[in-house]
Amino acid sequence: MTDITKLCDRAYYVFDFRVLEKRVAYLRDLLGTNVDIAYAIKANPFLVEGLRSQVERLEICSPGESEICDGLGIDPKMTVISGVNKTPAFIEKLVKNTDGRIYTVESLTQFALLAALAEKYGKRLKVLLRLTNDSQFGINEEDIEHIIENRERYPWLDFRGLQFFSGTQKTSLKKLKRELVHLDELLLRLEEQYGYRSPELEYGTGFPVAYFGEDLEEEALITGFRQLLEEMRWQGHITLELGRSIAASCGSYFTHVADKKRNHGQNYLILDGGMHQMIYFGQYMGMKQPRVTLCGKEDREPTDQWNLFGSLCSMNDILVKALPLPEVEIGDTLRFYNTGAYCVTEGMALFLSRDLPAVYLIDLEGNLICARKTMETFPLNTPNKEL
Repeated sequence: MTDITKLCDRAYYVFDFRVLEKRVAYLRDLLGTNVDIAYAIKANPFLVEGLRSQVERLEICSPGESEICDGLGIDPKMTVISGVNKTPAFIEKLVKNTDGRIYTVESLTQFALLAALAEKYGKRLKVLLRLTNDSQFGINEEDIEHIIENRERYPWLDFRGLQFFSGTQKTSLKKLKRELVHLDELLLRLEEQYGYRSPELEYGTGFPVAYFGEDLEEEALITGFRQLLEEMRWQGHITLELGRSIAASCGSYFTHVADKKRNHGQNYLILDGGMHQMIYFGQYMGMKQPRVTLCGKEDREPTDQWNLFGSLCSMNDILVKALPLPEVEIGDTLRFYNTGAYCVTEGMALFLSRDLPAVYLIDLEGNLICARKTMETFPLNTPNKEL
């Protein structure tokens, strides 16, 4: 296989489906066989092809993500349409042209839209009522109770249960327990007061990723969470919505040293990439150090500390401060690990009209596939000449 550290692109991502497969298997082993897994493709849409046979559900949060899945031939029955802004035109297109999807209810406006479209097209739509976490997401408990109490008014809606997600990088079993106890109480109340036994709970665990060498006891956290699920009095189908936890470990980001300098006693490396292409959760102004290696020099001892900056004309474009590295030269390649989640899509891609990095995939047989070539962005920032 081609040496992934020596590709000719100035900056690029590599996502390894072999690592991805092992990660899903590891999570399933810890979580047990009584739960399904949903992958939120916002974490990294380039992993959809590698996960379509390994997870039960894909979460779609935008029309663009829907187009990606449709283009890959994903079965609509495998998708849940989520997101705070479901435009009427987008949802009507889905309802009219496809069957079997699940739709989350993020507001009473969305609920009315789904009810109207279901009746208009004579299709029984599956819906999950999303409980708010005191943010812009979801609806209040009393709204859920009111809908369930009056569910017979909506014969075209198939109430599949509840959805809840409260954040990411959660390391506390106490917090997870509080959430599950609260959900357990609500699910039981719906059954006792309104005769509604919820078929499903889709729950976003927000399992953390140790980006910066944190002492994260992941196995203890996940097995403890599994026990919390088993202790719930409500007994229905559980789907766990995961994104970052599945995707992070399969990715690496490669960028080259474009320049080096020493200003007032500080060493600086200027990289081809930058903060518009390489973002870790919790990385603030380069004050934390992720795992980074100097390709081809991994076994050499550090000789100095370097501040790593990107190519953007911004004081904020700091990737790492005071990183110990062996002797480094212009043209050397740096590899950032654990970049499988969000890095490829979350950055300020159009800032300064810099190129979008190439994306490579390693399939289960070890073949290297170019999923996207390096792309120029200046055409997207160029005004129409007719103006």
